[in-house]
Amino acid sequence: MRTMKVFLLSVLSVVFCTQMSKGQDNSRLTQDVEQTMLKATRFMVEKVSTNGGYLWYYTPDFSRRWGEMEATKTMIWLQDPGTTLVGHMLLDAYRATGNEYYYQAATKAANAIIYGQHPEGGWNYLIDFAGDRSLKQWYNTVGKNGWRLEEFQHYYGNCTFDDNVTSETARFLLRMYLTKLDPAYKPALDKAIDFILKSQYPIGAWPQRYPLMYDFNKQGHPDYTSYYTYNDDVIWENIHFLIQCYLTLGEQRFLDPIRRAMNFYIISQDASGGWGQQMDLNLQTAGARTYEPKALLPRNTEAIIKQLMDFYRYTGDRKFLNPIPLALKWLEQTRLPQNETDNGRYSHPKFVEVGTNKAIYPHRKGSNVVYGYYYVDYNDTNLLSHYGGKSYVNIQELQDEYNKLCAMPVEEATKDSPLLEQTYNGNDTPVTYYDLSHERPTRIPDDAFVKRAVQSLDKEGRWLVKHGMTSHPYIGDGVKKEPTEEYVKTFVGDETDTSPYRDPSDALYISTGDYIHNMRMLINYIEAHKNGLTEEQLRARQR
Repeated sequence: MRTMKVFLLSVLSVVFCTQMSKGQDNSRLTQDVEQTMLKATRFMVEKVSTNGGYLWYYTPDFSRRWGEMEATKTMIWLQDPGTTLVGHMLLDAYRATGNEYYYQAATKAANAIIYGQHPEGGWNYLIDFAGDRSLKQWYNTVGKNGWRLEEFQHYYGNCTFDDNVTSETARFLLRMYLTKLDPAYKPALDKAIDFILKSQYPIGAWPQRYPLMYDFNKQGHPDYTSYYTYNDDVIWENIHFLIQCYLTLGEQRFLDPIRRAMNFYIISQDASGGWGQQMDLNLQTAGARTYEPKALLPRNTEAIIKQLMDFYRYTGDRKFLNPIPLALKWLEQTRLPQNETDNGRYSHPKFVEVGTNKAIYPHRKGSNVVYGYYYVDYNDTNLLSHYGGKSYVNIQELQDEYNKLCAMPVEEATKDSPLLEQTYNGNDTPVTYYDLSHERPTRIPDDAFVKRAVQSLDKEGRWLVKHGMTSHPYIGDGVKKEPTEEYVKTFVGDETDTSPYRDPSDALYISTGDYIHNMRMLINYIEAHKNGLTEEQLRARQR
C-alpha cells in the first residue's frame, strides 16, 4: 500500500512539474511573441513608413517600392494591404497587448490618411505627399502604361469606393475615434460619413467614384465610374459601414440610406434572375473595364444572394428572400458543361451574356497598352491569367441556407439584428461589444508556427520574403503595334508595360502584407494565451 502511495505521489509530481514546465514555456513564448511583434513594428514604423503610411512592397535597400503599381518615395497606398489595413492591425495589437506604442503608430497612420483626405471627404487609392502636380505626373507615366490596370490610366482627381478604399478608411477613422473617444478624429470622420451619404444615389446605390465624372472613354467604351456599382462590394461595404456607424454612434439618420441601399438589390435583379457588376442609370446591365463586358456574373449573384439573406436577418422582411429562388434557378441554368469545368474546379463562367445565358470570355492581343487591346468571344481557351474567365459557385450550399432561413421563425432569424431595437444593460454601450476591426484570420496558430515567426524575424526586424510583386520600370510609351498573342496569358506585356507581376527570382522583399499576416497570427496567439480567447470568440468578433 505504501509503495502504491509513493508511486501515485511520484506520478502526480511528474504531472504537476510537466504542467508547470509547459506553463513556463508558454509564458516564455508569449514574451518572445510580444518582443517579436514590437521589433517588427518598430522597423515598419521607423524605417519603412512614409509619414506614417505604407506601400505594399519594398526592396530591402528601398531603391524601388510598389503599391498596386510602382510608387515614388513620396507615396503611400490605402488599398489593402496598405496604410488602412496596417492601421487596423495596429489597433488590434494595442487591444491585445495594451502597449501604447501600437496606438501611437496607429495615430501616425491615421494622420497620414487625414492628410490625404479629398476635400469632398473620401479617398483615392493612393496619397502623394508631394502634391497634386506630382500625382498627375505619375498618372501620366507609370499609371498610364499599366496595360491591365485601366483604373490607373486616367487621373480623375476624385474619390473611389473601389476595393473598399473609402469605406474601409472611414471605418479605421471610426475605430480611432472610438478607441479613446479622441475628438481629434471626429472632424475627418464626420467628413467621410457625410461624403458616403451625399454620394449615394436616391435609388439607393453608389457609383464607383465620386464626385461624378465622365471623361475617360477607352477604345469606345463609355466611362463607367458613375454607374450603380456592385463590383468589389461597393454597395455592401457602404451598407456595412453605415450599420457600424448606426450601432456605435447611435444616429437615426443612417437608417434611411441603409434601407434604400438594401432595397436596390431587389429592383436591380435582371429578369433572368442574375446580377451584373454595374448598371447604367437606366438600370441596364453595363460593362466597366475593357475586359469586363456587359454581362451577368454567377459569383456576383452568389454574393448578392448571401447579402439578401443577411438583409432578412437584419429586418425580418421576407421581401429580401423573394428574389432568391429565381436567382438559384438562373445559377442552375448557367452551369458549365462538365467537360469545361477543369475536372470540377469551376462550375460557371465568370461572365454570362445578357439575354442568351451564353458564357462569354475576355482575351487580349498585342504587347502594350498603346497598341494592345482586349476583346470578348465565346471561346474558353487562352483565358486571361490576370483575370480568369471561370468561377465556382456552391449552389447547394446557397439552397440549404435559403431553406433553413425560410423554415426558421422570424424571431430566431433576427435575434442578432444590428438594426432592430436592442436592449442594452446599464454597463455596456454598442462600442464595447461591436468590433470594428477589419476582418482578419481567426485561427489560433500552433506553437510551431509561432516559433517560426519569431525565429524568422531578422536582426533588423524584417520578415523578408521571396517572389514579391515587381514591375518593369517606366521607360516610355509602347511602340510595338503588331497584334501578337505572345502576351495572351501573361500578367504583363512587353518592357513598357508597368503592370506588376510576381518576381520569379529569389530576390528578397519587404512585404507589408506578410508583416500584417504574421502580426495578426501572433495577435491571435496573444489573445488566446494571455487574454483567454478561443477561436470561436475570435470569430464572434468578426460580425
